Amino acid sequence: MAADRLGAEGLREAMGWFRDALSMHQDVINQLNVYPVPDGDTGTNMALTLESVVTEVSGAGEGMTEVCRAISHGSLMGARGNSGVILSQILRGLADSVAEAGHIDSPVLAGALQKASAAADEAVSVPVEGTILTVVREVATAASQAVEQGVDGLLGLVESCRQAGRVSLERTPELLPQLARANVVDAGAAGFLLFLDALATALDGRPLPDPPPVDPGSGVVSGATEAGGAGNGAGGMRYEVMFFLEADDDRIGDFREAWNGLGDSVVVVGGDGLWNCHIHSNDIGGSIEAGIGAGRPFDIRVTDLFEQVEHVESMVVTETSGTVTVVAGQSVRTAVVAVSVGAGVRRLFESLGGRATIAGGQTMNPSTEHFLQAVERLDTSEIVLLPNNKNIVPVAERVDECTEATVRVVPTRGVAEGLAALMAYDPSAGADQNQQAMATAAAAVVTGEVTRAVRGTESELGSIVAGDWLGLDCHGPRVVAPSAAQAAIQLLGDLIHESHELVTLISGVDATAADIEQVSEWLTRNHPHMELEIHEGGQPLYPFYFGIE
Repeated sequence: MAADRLGAEGLREAMGWFRDALSMHQDVINQLNVYPVPDGDTGTNMALTLESVVTEVSGAGEGMTEVCRAISHGSLMGARGNSGVILSQILRGLADSVAEAGHIDSPVLAGALQKASAAADEAVSVPVEGTILTVVREVATAASQAVEQGVDGLLGLVESCRQAGRVSLERTPELLPQLARANVVDAGAAGFLLFLDALATALDGRPLPDPPPVDPGSGVVSGATEAGGAGNGAGGMRYEVMFFLEADDDRIGDFREAWNGLGDSVVVVGGDGLWNCHIHSNDIGGSIEAGIGAGRPFDIRVTDLFEQVEHVESMVVTETSGTVTVVAGQSVRTAVVAVSVGAGVRRLFESLGGRATIAGGQTMNPSTEHFLQAVERLDTSEIVLLPNNKNIVPVAERVDECTEATVRVVPTRGVAEGLAALMAYDPSAGADQNQQAMATAAAAVVTGEVTRAVRGTESELGSIVAGDWLGLDCHGPRVVAPSAAQAAIQLLGDLIHESHELVTLISGVDATAADIEQVSEWLTRNHPHMELEIHEGGQPLYPFYFGIE
């Protein structure tokens, strides 16, 4: 017999089922995105958010008030990405209503969904239709109508909501052009509907739905936009900035207004002096400074939406994220710590004088603690850090305040910049002098990389088919080609100018000897004055990194 109401223990179990459902489906939800490069992370962000919720709930007391408080706190502190922040606000709205009622039955759930929808809308400065906001609102409306029409119990209401949610999800491409062009539905909304599946499981014990198969070349399940805002790339915003903010509630209005002028997908949720903040912006510094103007931002996370890569951890990499490797050597005044991905890249940094490396890059982002471990294992008091990824620069810049050593950061955005910076490294000079010289060397490098499209889409470059090879510069996709070698050649053709003298090619695990030879022959034939250096990097997903000087 299905339960007709849920108490504290039933809600606790429903959160666990929701976590399990998101974990099962996260790869499906991650698989597709507006951009065809492998950077979808909506499912992962939502699953990690629920992992935090379940951790809090498992340690909560037996009463409904305690369970709901744990849901609110766990979702606020554990929210990841735009979709996680929106989901956090939905759960907080639900929890507030349920805590007041003390149980969940049909009228309580309908009211809680209404409050959740309103809370989510309030959190987003510029709500966009065709996202999770739309689906939650239409599910809440369907719930209220079903109660008014005398729906048969709580399970009957959940079934009505599930049906309305599926219809709303399928309609999202009609409301958001980015979804229609990419032939996908909204990923955040797909993740939210798993909450209704979890409620059904908690009520009658049915198994959770299995993830549906997805053709990598078409968008059947997951979607293009991180929930609520204009979506990845919709407004041309490259960076996702997130942090917690300690600020008086009466200062948040001005803070929101400042952020509205800096980007899109603005989400600010919380209250009582603690806020979880999210924005897509091209101005990282301005976004963080706005937070400083309102209060105290902490746990700052910056993600490059163009370069973020999922599932690097599952590729062929010799170290796990954060692994610190220290090279023995003579004592130096200033030592260099570099972030690297791939055994070959690590050896390159070591051969050029790097005294320690930290495994990481893309979404394998090492933490401040990992940098501190490297710093503390070195026998010098002056250190220069090479983060070699835009996402990692803000973390590296926090290290100096956490140690007695003098730590300086050269904000290298990729491996090629890091190698160029090391060419200007002087172990006998101080950290400040090295920072200046190495930053100048890194800034002089033009960088590019090649990766593969995970599905088809339409873009400014024209039609992109799953499996096409993409050449990217620091601004995003620049060329589309049928092979890695041709993408590399076309990209180099765009990037090389008369003043350039040297091309450094770093090959990844997917680069074949034939590909490398084809690129080398093209360069010799078309730019005979240029020197080519080829290094085996061993990095996953990107067969070629280029540095042009």
